[in-house]
Amino acid sequence: MSIRIGIDVGGTFTDFLVVEEDGTRQVHKTSSVPSNPAEAVLNGLGEIAASRGIGLEEFLAKVSTIVHGTTVTTNALLTRRGAKVGLLLTEGFRDTLTLRDGRREEPYDNRLAQPTPLVTRQLTLPIRGRVDWSGREVEELVTDDVRAAASILRSEGVEAVAISFMHSYANPAHEDAAAAIIAAELPDVYLTTSHALLSQVRYYPRTSTAVLNAYAGPIISDYLAMLTDLLEKSHFAGLLLLMQSNGGVATPEELARRAALSLLSGPASGPTAGLLVVQPHQLDRCVTVDMGGTSFDAAVVDHGEPLVMTDGIVDRWAIALPMVDIHTIGAGGGSIAHVDEGGLLRVGPQSAGASPGPVCYGRGGTLPTTTDADVVLGFVDPDTFLHGGMPLDRDAAYRAIEEHIAKPLGLDVLSAAAGIYDVVNVNMAAGVREVTVRRGLDPRDFPLVVAGGAGPVHAAAIASELGAPVLITPRESSIFCAAGMLVCDFKHDFVQSYKARLSAMDFEELAAMWAQMAAAGLEILRGEGLSDDSASFSPALDMRYKGQWYELIVPLGAESMHTPDVATLTDAFGTMHDRLFGYRTDDMPIDVLNVRLTVVGSTPKPTMRLSDDIMETGDPRIGTRQMWSTMQRSMVEVGVFDGRRMGPGATLEGPAVVELGTTSIVVPDEFDLVVDDAGSFVTILRERAEQVRKSLDGLTATPVLLS
Repeated sequence: MSIRIGIDVGGTFTDFLVVEEDGTRQVHKTSSVPSNPAEAVLNGLGEIAASRGIGLEEFLAKVSTIVHGTTVTTNALLTRRGAKVGLLLTEGFRDTLTLRDGRREEPYDNRLAQPTPLVTRQLTLPIRGRVDWSGREVEELVTDDVRAAASILRSEGVEAVAISFMHSYANPAHEDAAAAIIAAELPDVYLTTSHALLSQVRYYPRTSTAVLNAYAGPIISDYLAMLTDLLEKSHFAGLLLLMQSNGGVATPEELARRAALSLLSGPASGPTAGLLVVQPHQLDRCVTVDMGGTSFDAAVVDHGEPLVMTDGIVDRWAIALPMVDIHTIGAGGGSIAHVDEGGLLRVGPQSAGASPGPVCYGRGGTLPTTTDADVVLGFVDPDTFLHGGMPLDRDAAYRAIEEHIAKPLGLDVLSAAAGIYDVVNVNMAAGVREVTVRRGLDPRDFPLVVAGGAGPVHAAAIASELGAPVLITPRESSIFCAAGMLVCDFKHDFVQSYKARLSAMDFEELAAMWAQMAAAGLEILRGEGLSDDSASFSPALDMRYKGQWYELIVPLGAESMHTPDVATLTDAFGTMHDRLFGYRTDDMPIDVLNVRLTVVGSTPKPTMRLSDDIMETGDPRIGTRQMWSTMQRSMVEVGVFDGRRMGPGATLEGPAVVELGTTSIVVPDEFDLVVDDAGSFVTILRERAEQVRKSLDGLTATPVLLS
């Protein structure tokens, strides 16, 4: 039997989705171990094996593939526990990380301090030698400077070295020569050259990306070595794949080389999973919202593809590698509520995490969190949390909110808890606007695909804030990213700076560049065990009108790789510019800055079906309980339903709550809920129900009303 497992290591829980060869699914969650995330992975696999009445080794012998997303490098960056890095820069540019791109990060915030660079100035060493923008050597590389730098870095005990010289994208000879010296002098350090990682213009983003790669490299390398060792000792002989920030998967060896692509490894599969959820409704667009224990992630899928950015920011540092455009804020179930010095209620970004966790967990937490408010308001049942395996203490949550929020604000406890709920929902709605309105997209035009253990509790309130009329919650909502990992393909991105006027480009040279990138991509895929037949190619150009400061990444059809022409490329850029900015100017000259190619290696996709352990029979109505009504601003009696017993066509009217064991779907007063033909829960704004039903396929024609 061939079993595939998706594993997403989060800040509070580690999520597992086990898919059998026949499509049967098993959902599992276990507590994360922040000090050793690999331990949580093995713990969860052992628990899954025990639930089947077999040992871990016997279970892993049946597993063909494990796809794993991790926050190891993200957490190392956020907590400043990455590798000790040395940086070699072109002489005269020693303060690049401090000066950045010369702009103020927040123009109107006079109190915002610059972040401390990830490399100290003592370990940022200037090297004489220079090439110009065309790649011509202006000054010979002084190799004695590199050897002197190696001596300093050795004495300081650095674990990684980044090398970033001016215009290395045009001529990498100086970086390669310096790298050879460093490799010989410091054979045990993790080495990154900026041109090998990101061969494109703009010195600060390229340098920052190289430093991030070096900072994360030893961390992810050590983690992957530990994880693979633990799996090998448990006799796992299958394929281990890792999620990359670009939405694709890669082998541990490839991800260790390009460590910066692990910085958003965990949530990167969410948009791909969202597309699977809306496809039964004949839709190719959605906004995914994933609220876990520590953070809230929002992303957009449009025209069947997750939106990608190359100007990302991770913990205030630029990263120019292609990454799924995910906006993350500190708003999760563990986000701590507090009253600030001005007397205003705030929620997050500080989080109680997995340890000690929310007060209601009973693990030593004393500060009230979002989850504590959800329990007090009746959104989460203390007795059925995680299928009843982790009872929650409502009284402790009540007392914490009373002490830290209600009394300081002069409110009763229910009003204080409702305030926490409202504030975190407004914060998350603002996060959704960040990935939609910023791109000229209207969030009301997209269904919200809801994920995360806390997501379905808050999603309808977020939709109300946005004016979105429909939400879709898959049955695997609480392990959403783990599900997405199992359907992601291998994906590798290539870029090369190439500055030219579009109308005067050498198209034979352009086609040759794409061919060279394709050959490099095929070589990587072969090393990952894929055949050439599995590969597909997506070319793109970075273009802008003459005089513009920012360029657009313009995706092109695969045929453009072989026969590019000025008319097709001009129209593609004009169409995209018009969609984003509302105009195009066809008589304005167009400049090309970078040539890009994405190489995708298709992987086998598991069949997924509603299985007996997810879809049960019997009366879904469990009973009633008191739950906060955001419309009536009071506790009301609502129906409680077992979602595992609600098959396609099952319909109920809000207010109500649907229990799924690992999460609860809150249906407010103004919403109705229907189960679609794929088994997902579709929550619809009642006043727009008729319009929404007409626009969605996959809804049973004769719904069964539950009461």
